[in-house]
Amino acid sequence: MSSPAQPLAASVVQDVDWLAIAPPTIAAVAGLVVLVADLFLAEHRKALLGWTSVVGLAAATLMLLPLLDGDRSTFCLTGAPETCSYTADRFTLVLQLLVLGGALVAALLSVTALKESDKRLPEGEFWFLLLSSAAGAALLPASRDLATLVVALEVASLPAFALVGLRYGDRKSSEAALKFFLSSVTATAVSLMGISFVYASTGTLYLTQIAERVQDVDGQLHTLTQTGVVLTLVGFAFKTAAVPFHFWVPDTYVGAPLPVAAYLSVVGKAVGFSGLILVTVVALPSYADVWGPALAALAALTMTVGNVGALRQQATRAYSAVRLLAWSSVGQAGYLLVPIAAAAYSDDPERSVGSTLAYALMYGAVNLGAFAVAALVGRTRPLNRLTDYRGLYAKNPVSALVLAFFLLCLAGLPPGIIGLFAKVTVFSAAVDAGLGWLAVVMAVNVVIALFYYLQWTALLFRAPEGEPVRHRMPAPVTAAIAVTAVLGVALSGAPQLVLRFADTGLF
Repeated sequence: MSSPAQPLAASVVQDVDWLAIAPPTIAAVAGLVVLVADLFLAEHRKALLGWTSVVGLAAATLMLLPLLDGDRSTFCLTGAPETCSYTADRFTLVLQLLVLGGALVAALLSVTALKESDKRLPEGEFWFLLLSSAAGAALLPASRDLATLVVALEVASLPAFALVGLRYGDRKSSEAALKFFLSSVTATAVSLMGISFVYASTGTLYLTQIAERVQDVDGQLHTLTQTGVVLTLVGFAFKTAAVPFHFWVPDTYVGAPLPVAAYLSVVGKAVGFSGLILVTVVALPSYADVWGPALAALAALTMTVGNVGALRQQATRAYSAVRLLAWSSVGQAGYLLVPIAAAAYSDDPERSVGSTLAYALMYGAVNLGAFAVAALVGRTRPLNRLTDYRGLYAKNPVSALVLAFFLLCLAGLPPGIIGLFAKVTVFSAAVDAGLGWLAVVMAVNVVIALFYYLQWTALLFRAPEGEPVRHRMPAPVTAAIAVTAVLGVALSGAPQLVLRFADTGLF
C-alpha cells in the first residue's frame, strides 16, 4: 500500500528542461572542469586551461541557437505552469548572447594577458572565477523570481571582485578590488532589504505574481512597498554604474587586468540592466510612478557626469586611456537607462526595453573592441596614456583604423552607422514617452562625447613622436579585435539585425 506522501512527492518532482538551461550550465561546468584540471596539470601546460575556457564559452554561446524556435520555461510552480523560475524567451537570449559573447572576447584577451603576467596571475583561479561569473551573468536575465535573481546577481558579482584583485603584489589592484567589494556589498544589502519589503507586501517571490498582487496591496503596506521599490533600485543602480553609485568605476578599471576591465564594462552592465528591467517593467509596472521619474533623473545625471568626467581626462596622465573608457562607460550607462525610464511613461513598454537591448548589443561589440586595442597597445605601453596612441596608424594601420571605427561607433558618427541608429532609437524612445527634457539632455551629452571621441581618433593619425615601434599582435588578441570589428561592420551594414528588437515584443 502506497503512502499518501508518494502522490505529493510525485506532484512536486518535475522534469528539467536541460536545453533551456544549457548556456549557463555549460559555462558553470567548464569552470568546474578548469578548477579540477588545474590540480593535475604541470606548470608548462597551464595554457590549456585558457583554451578550455574559450571552448566552453563558445559552446555555451552556440547553445543559444536551438533556443531560437520558441520560449521555454522550467522550474515552474506545481499547478501553475505559467509561473516559473527560469524562462528562456527572446529577452533572455539577447542578453545571454551579450553576456557569453562578451565573456568569450574577454577570455581571448586574457589568454595573452596571463601568458605575459610573469606568474602574477594564477591561471586556474582566474579561469574558474571568469567562468563562474559568466555563468551567473547568463542565469540572471532568465530569472523570473527574486530569489533566483539575487543568487544569479551574487554569482556574477562575487567572482568579479576576486578577478579585480587577483594580481599578486599589485597594491593598486588590491585597493580597486576592496573599493569595488565594499561598495557592492553595501548596495546588495540595500537591495536585499528592498526585496524583503516587496516580499512582505505581496507574499510571493515570482515576478509575474508580484505584478498582480502588488496592485491590491493593503493601504497600510503601501509605504512599505514604495520603500522596497526604491531600495531595490539602488542596488541595481550600483551594478549599472549609475551616478551617484559610479565612484568605484575608474579606479576599478585601472586596477583590474585590462581583460577584466573589458569584461566588467560590458557583462557587468548587462547584469545590472537585465535585473533592473526585470524588477521594474516585469515585476512592478504598477509602481511606474515611483521608478519612472527616479530612473529618468538617474539617466540624466549619469550621462552628464560620465561624459564630463571623460572630457576632463589629461592625455599625459598614466592610464588616461583606460580612465577615459571607464568614464565613457558611465556616460553610456546613462543612455541605456533612458528607454527603461521611458517604459514607465510609454504605452508600449516592451518596445522601450527593446531600445535598451538594441543599444546594449551595439555598445557591447564596439566597447569590447576598443578595450581589445587598448590591451594591444598596453603590451608595449603599460601606462596606457592617450599620448601612447599618437601615430598608431604609422605603427599598426589596421589597429588604428579599427579603433577609430569603434570610437566613431560610440560617438554615433559614420561610418559607425550602428552607433548612430542605436542613439536615434534611444532618443525616439524618450520622445515617444513624452520625456522631451531627457531627450534634450541626451542630445547635449552626445555633443560633449563627440569632442573626446574625435580628439582620441585624431590622435591616432597624427605624426608619431620618435621612431614608430610596431605592436606585435598575438593570435588571441587578433581574434578578439577581428571578432568585434567584423561584428561592428556587419551591424553598421545591416543595423536592422539589432534594431528590430526595438520594434517587437520581447517578453
